[in-house]
Amino acid sequence: MRDLLYPQEPAPLYPRPSIERPGNPHFPGGEMIPLIEPSGVVYGQAKRAWCHEGSRALHPVVHLHLIDRFGRIYLQKRSAQKDLLPGYWDTAVGGHISYGEHPEEALYREAAEELGLHAFLPVLVDSYLFENDREREWVFVYAVVGHPDLAPDNAEVSEGKWWTREELDAVWDHNILTPQFKSEFLRIRERLQALL
Repeated sequence: MRDLLYPQEPAPLYPRPSIERPGNPHFPGGEMIPLIEPSGVVYGQAKRAWCHEGSRALHPVVHLHLIDRFGRIYLQKRSAQKDLLPGYWDTAVGGHISYGEHPEEALYREAAEELGLHAFLPVLVDSYLFENDREREWVFVYAVVGHPDLAPDNAEVSEGKWWTREELDAVWDHNILTPQFKSEFLRIRERLQALL
């Protein structure tokens, strides 16, 4: 999948009313995100919290890997305020696609919010289904080669660092890298190397 296919009219809100839950129950977290079929067709929209609280509805996210000409990769350390894996090292940029956005629009928004990164030319290197016991995500994976000036947002990112392959290997089994970053990096490391 390379893009999302939105309906002409706004997609229905989820969760749908039922006898057990008449009306549309309140879920905190304000941000509305698209609910998608594996083909990319958007069939609904829901608050982020609902997608993460056991619905397992498939929803799209973006990840950005930053690499420099020396083959180092930039990782962000997740803020202590994050609800998932605070303090772990993760992909340079990652976030949900908001309802109405296309993947690259979300990528630019998230890069600006998290790292103050505005001027870059991303390359789509992969897209895949990620799932765990809490959620199901369709991940659009992008990469950028360069060494931009970054200004991490302390609410999102506690710090950032450029890592060599040897440094990553040295901490690989020390439980400081997010599991999703590790599995994703193994999927795309050859493609990242090919961009240099």
